[in-house]
Amino acid sequence: MEPHTTPLRCLVVDDEPLAAKLISTYVDRTPFLELAGEVHTAEEALETIQAGQIDLVFLDIRMPRLTGMQLARLLPDTTRVVFTTAYADHAVEGFRVHALDYLLKPVSYEEFLEAATRALRDSRPTEPATPAATPDYLMVKSEYRLIRIPLADIVYVEGLKDYVKIYLESDTKPILTLMSMKSLEEAMPAPRFVRVHRSFIVNLDKVRLIERNSIILSGRCIPVSDSYRRRFFALLGGEA
Repeated sequence: MEPHTTPLRCLVVDDEPLAAKLISTYVDRTPFLELAGEVHTAEEALETIQAGQIDLVFLDIRMPRLTGMQLARLLPDTTRVVFTTAYADHAVEGFRVHALDYLLKPVSYEEFLEAATRALRDSRPTEPATPAATPDYLMVKSEYRLIRIPLADIVYVEGLKDYVKIYLESDTKPILTLMSMKSLEEAMPAPRFVRVHRSFIVNLDKVRLIERNSIILSGRCIPVSDSYRRRFFALLGGEA
């Protein structure tokens, strides 16, 4: 993609004036961004976006009347969204509305700049509007931290009642997060990640050895249950 020479027009939306002012200051510090406005309600934001071209919205989630998540569903495809919030429990839902990124307050300039740079790379002003690309990472909350996990690093996921364990190729210690298997399965791109058992989701790219009804991953035998067996082998291109 050719370099984007026109600054991205940004709108900052937050019902907390101090939080909005901080993000606006970050926009002003960034050469490839242009501050188009700062508003404190979703209704004002929608009116501003409808009145002119806005390329990028830094959007708080918990606002009165119309939430940031609801507003995101009303925006045109050409307007990208970066959520800025004090709460980590909306990360998975953010992926469903194709949010570009999800920043947890207080937002540092380094985190802001990383998200803004991603928006710059993703912008294609000369092409027709296209749906947002599938993120190549997963955001999960673990031990009061919001952790960004590259999808390519995930080997498999194990469900444990209300929690899941995410096993990574680069780390011997799994990440434990409060999330249901169903929610996580919906957030992970298919068919790259496939459920093979009520308690297991595996990364097909990591599957190297199958013995009878088990997958051997990282030295562990992961069962393939009858209800998931046919789809799993179909995706592998083998016989069930």
